[in-house]
Amino acid sequence: MASALISRQLALSLQKNLWLSPAGCRYVSKAAPKTQMEFEYDGPSMKTSVPGPRSQELTKQLGEIQNVGAVNFFCNYEESRGNYLVDVDGNRMLDIYTQISSIPIGYNHPALLKLMTDPNNLSAFVNRPALGILPPENFPDKLNESLLSVAPSGMSRVQTMACGSCSNENAYKAMFIWYRNKERGHNTASEEDLSSCMINKSPGCPDLSILSFMGGFHGRTIGALATTHSKAIHKLDVPSFDWPIAPFPRLQYPLEEFTKENAQEEARCLEEVEDLIVKWRQKGMPVAGIVVEPIQAEGGDNHASSNFFKSLRNIASKQGCAFHVDEVQTGGGATGKFWAHEHWGMDDPADIVSFSKKLQTGGYYHKTELQADKAYRIFNTWMGDPSKNLFLSEVLNVIRRESLLEEVTRSGKALLNGLYDLQTRYPSILSRARGQGTFCAIDICDDATRNSLLLKARDKGVLLGGCGDRSIRFRPALVFKEYHVHIFLNVFNDVLAQHK
Repeated sequence: MASALISRQLALSLQKNLWLSPAGCRYVSKAAPKTQMEFEYDGPSMKTSVPGPRSQELTKQLGEIQNVGAVNFFCNYEESRGNYLVDVDGNRMLDIYTQISSIPIGYNHPALLKLMTDPNNLSAFVNRPALGILPPENFPDKLNESLLSVAPSGMSRVQTMACGSCSNENAYKAMFIWYRNKERGHNTASEEDLSSCMINKSPGCPDLSILSFMGGFHGRTIGALATTHSKAIHKLDVPSFDWPIAPFPRLQYPLEEFTKENAQEEARCLEEVEDLIVKWRQKGMPVAGIVVEPIQAEGGDNHASSNFFKSLRNIASKQGCAFHVDEVQTGGGATGKFWAHEHWGMDDPADIVSFSKKLQTGGYYHKTELQADKAYRIFNTWMGDPSKNLFLSEVLNVIRRESLLEEVTRSGKALLNGLYDLQTRYPSILSRARGQGTFCAIDICDDATRNSLLLKARDKGVLLGGCGDRSIRFRPALVFKEYHVHIFLNVFNDVLAQHK
């Protein structure tokens, strides 16, 4: 099936004039002519409501094997292309959610399919090594070509992992190890350290903490979950740690009308951060690290100013805490810069930056002093996947060749302006449009209306995602163009008009 898919998609890449003008397009931009994109469709096409009969049948089958409460519908990935996801009932949807923000350059991109046909790459797909002990010969070169070519400012080291949760989990371990070695003044554990850690006791298992923020999401494994505070369903019934939780700024919009109020809100949150660090030190549980998202995604697309993050970085340095920026969802270009923290304009933005999703593999960049001091301290069987570095290298080539970060900035401006327009038209439903690049969101009047709008938009051929208590988040691929924005705006306008 894979070879047939590759052959079919490569043949499609030779065809021309696939793009047709969408009938009745009401948002028109002279600055955004519809360019040729050989591997895409001309627009949404719906045959059934979603989920359709075949999806419902498959959901029932899977339900006999595992929990299917979160399943939306089943997909036909072979027929999906570019910005369009096709389901098993033949419905074709403009995908502005992209597998929870993890598809960088669209479905079945010809450059990635071509990568699969190169016999020199077969070994990377057939043999998945235990990278920590038996890496392949070309692994250093591939890391330099992929992950290190986009390393954040001030970082030249990267630790690969498999997913976002394990990336953060191991980043926390790295911060704890660094902090304890700093306390000791050396990296040699005592006999008491070695014996006490085996029974989960201090000093070998020290009483240290990570400071996180209300509304943050950092993963569902035990350590990451202790710093996750977005939805109760993630945490219910799972034991956790007594670690400090700071308030994250709740900005008022439009930003230009609430400059003073938002500055006061950020100052309040920063003051609380410092107070919590002091309080936990007095409790005998020093804060080894601070973890924060540049934009709280799962928690509701909550933003803060560059000054807030600069001040937070300074607090971490002053208090002797490592500063961990979680770019699992924001990294990879969706904000118009490859890393969202680049918008802060700092030469030394972080000590650790974690990633996953659009980068195809997981892991974290770190400063040299946070390098694990001994073998097996940061370790698991796979520690990533070399085949994903091949994909990432090609994704980066496409981003550079097609100037996709500039494209994201243009599309993001059109998207945000469209959202501003819609919230003016429907003020009783929409509010607080916000975003950087195409990493945008808008609030809905209540949770029930938000969920209803998502389902109605889906049945009209636009796939969106929710976040927070009542927000809709936009997470398109980097190949999302201005004319895709207008397709979305027309559909969403129709949905809102009918709801009204």
